[in-house]
Amino acid sequence: MAFYLVAMGAIVYFLIIRPQRQQQKEHEGLVTSLKTGDDVILQSGLFGKIAAVTDRDVMLEISKGVKVRVLKSSVQGKVTVEAPKADEAAKKEEK
Repeated sequence: MAFYLVAMGAIVYFLIIRPQRQQQKEHEGLVTSLKTGDDVILQSGLFGKIAAVTDRDVMLEISKGVKVRVLKSSVQGKVTVEAPKADEAAKKEEK
Protein backbone atom coordinates (compact mmCIF):
# COMPACT_ATOMS: atom_id res chain seq x y z
CA MET A 1 0.00 0.00 0.00
CA ALA A 2 2.78 2.43 0.92
CA PHE A 3 4.53 1.63 -2.36
CA TYR A 4 1.54 2.92 -4.33
CA LEU A 5 1.50 6.20 -2.40
CA VAL A 6 5.20 6.73 -3.01
CA ALA A 7 4.77 5.86 -6.70
CA MET A 8 1.86 8.30 -7.06
CA GLY A 9 3.88 11.02 -5.33
CA ALA A 10 6.80 10.42 -7.69
CA ILE A 11 4.53 10.54 -10.74
CA VAL A 12 2.96 13.81 -9.60
CA TYR A 13 6.37 15.31 -8.92
CA PHE A 14 7.92 14.36 -12.27
CA LEU A 15 4.87 15.10 -14.43
CA ILE A 16 3.50 18.25 -12.79
CA ILE A 17 5.69 19.94 -10.17
CA ARG A 18 9.15 19.65 -11.75
CA PRO A 19 8.20 20.94 -15.25
CA GLN A 20 6.28 23.83 -13.70
CA ARG A 21 9.32 24.86 -11.63
CA GLN A 22 11.55 24.73 -14.70
CA GLN A 23 9.13 26.91 -16.64
CA GLN A 24 8.97 29.36 -13.73
CA LYS A 25 12.79 29.61 -13.63
CA GLU A 26 12.88 30.28 -17.39
CA HIS A 27 10.30 33.06 -17.02
CA GLU A 28 12.24 34.62 -14.12
CA GLY A 29 15.37 34.60 -16.30
CA LEU A 30 13.45 36.28 -19.10
CA VAL A 31 12.07 38.96 -16.77
CA THR A 32 15.50 39.76 -15.34
CA SER A 33 17.05 40.01 -18.82
CA LEU A 34 14.60 42.64 -20.11
CA LYS A 35 16.24 45.83 -21.32
CA THR A 36 15.30 48.97 -23.21
CA GLY A 37 14.72 48.34 -26.91
CA ASP A 38 13.57 44.71 -26.62
CA ASP A 39 10.49 43.73 -28.61
CA VAL A 40 8.17 41.72 -26.37
CA ILE A 41 4.73 40.15 -26.25
CA LEU A 42 2.53 40.34 -23.18
CA GLN A 43 0.30 37.57 -21.84
CA SER A 44 -2.66 39.54 -23.20
CA GLY A 45 -1.26 39.29 -26.73
CA LEU A 46 -0.09 42.91 -26.93
CA PHE A 47 3.15 43.52 -28.84
CA GLY A 48 5.46 46.42 -28.09
CA LYS A 49 8.96 47.76 -27.60
CA ILE A 50 10.34 48.41 -24.14
CA ALA A 51 10.97 52.12 -23.59
CA ALA A 52 12.05 51.97 -19.93
CA VAL A 53 12.66 49.33 -17.26
CA THR A 54 12.27 49.67 -13.49
CA ASP A 55 12.35 47.12 -10.68
CA ARG A 56 8.72 45.99 -10.92
CA ASP A 57 7.41 47.33 -14.22
CA VAL A 58 8.30 48.31 -17.77
CA MET A 59 7.16 51.16 -19.97
CA LEU A 60 6.03 49.62 -23.23
CA GLU A 61 5.62 51.57 -26.46
CA ILE A 62 2.79 49.89 -28.35
CA SER A 63 2.54 52.49 -31.11
CA LYS A 64 4.43 55.63 -32.01
CA GLY A 65 3.90 57.98 -29.09
CA VAL A 66 1.63 55.55 -27.17
CA LYS A 67 3.23 54.15 -24.03
CA VAL A 68 1.73 51.94 -21.33
CA ARG A 69 3.14 50.81 -18.01
CA VAL A 70 2.88 47.08 -17.30
CA LEU A 71 4.24 44.68 -14.72
CA LYS A 72 7.36 42.78 -15.70
CA SER A 73 5.62 39.53 -14.81
CA SER A 74 3.05 40.10 -17.58
CA VAL A 75 5.76 39.83 -20.25
CA GLN A 76 5.38 36.44 -21.89
CA GLY A 77 8.42 36.50 -24.11
CA LYS A 78 10.73 38.32 -26.45
CA VAL A 79 9.91 38.44 -30.15
CA THR A 80 12.05 39.06 -33.18
CA VAL A 81 10.69 41.62 -35.58
CA GLU A 82 11.30 40.66 -39.17
CA ALA A 83 11.58 43.28 -41.86
CA PRO A 84 8.83 43.04 -44.48
CA LYS A 85 9.87 41.04 -47.50
CA ALA A 86 10.36 42.76 -50.83
CA ASP A 87 7.48 40.79 -52.38
CA GLU A 88 5.04 41.94 -49.72
CA ALA A 89 6.16 45.55 -50.12
CA ALA A 90 5.66 45.34 -53.88
CA LYS A 91 2.13 43.94 -53.45
CA LYS A 92 1.22 46.80 -51.13
CA GLU A 93 2.49 49.35 -53.65
CA GLU A 94 0.38 47.80 -56.44
CA LYS A 95 -2.85 48.24 -54.50
